Amino acid sequence: MSQPGKIDRQPGYVLMSQPWRETSLLIEVLTRDYGRLTLVARSARRPQSTLRGVLMPFAPLELAWFGKTELRTLHSADWLGGVPQLSGMTLLSGFYLNELVVKLTARDDPYPELYFAYDRAVHALGAGDELPTVLRRFELALLASLGYTPTFDRDALGQRIDPEQGYACQADGLPEPLNGRTVVAESEIVPGAVLLALAADDFSEPVTRRAARRLTRLWLDKQLFDCRLATRELLQTITDLSD
Repeated sequence: MSQPGKIDRQPGYVLMSQPWRETSLLIEVLTRDYGRLTLVARSARRPQSTLRGVLMPFAPLELAWFGKTELRTLHSADWLGGVPQLSGMTLLSGFYLNELVVKLTARDDPYPELYFAYDRAVHALGAGDELPTVLRRFELALLASLGYTPTFDRDALGQRIDPEQGYACQADGLPEPLNGRTVVAESEIVPGAVLLALAADDFSEPVTRRAARRLTRLWLDKQLFDCRLATRELLQTITDLSD
């Protein structure tokens, strides 16, 4: 007899976990087709549990669960491999991605594009790609999944971005050409050439990475409603996220 609400063979990642009752875990997962869920991993903390070494952050998993309430029960978790264990700054950067997902996404809302962006980011971290580029690309993908898609190739007047012009970018609205105008408060001034580089997903220049960091901070802070990110503060304490 099948269990109610049974879901099989769903790709996913563990975002965070915490002890639950005597021997179990509550795990927050990001899945491809079902978004962010909370699952009970029963007896996962017992020494003989096969889940002890599997339910780890940044490990690609194939998950199965059942239940129709908000708190579902994990049935199985199989490690898919392909990502080396993260350490040091890559590990801390991965926890930053997890904190963003947990704080900015709603449970039980599908975010397939966000899942694929997260999967790409985890593999890039494991491959040793440049951290600023990995983080900025994921932040922009997260903003897009939340319905906020920044536009880098058109300004507020509908004109194509001029690479020789400076633009004021705010938390709301499209880039506004300066043309000698007074800079609006709480905005970032970005050269048009940098906006066009972002439109082309080209993070090769340090000036582009620095501008992308300022812009994503501006946009994410609006979505966070002044909620502090512990991992961001720790990353900033250790080192600057841009080179």
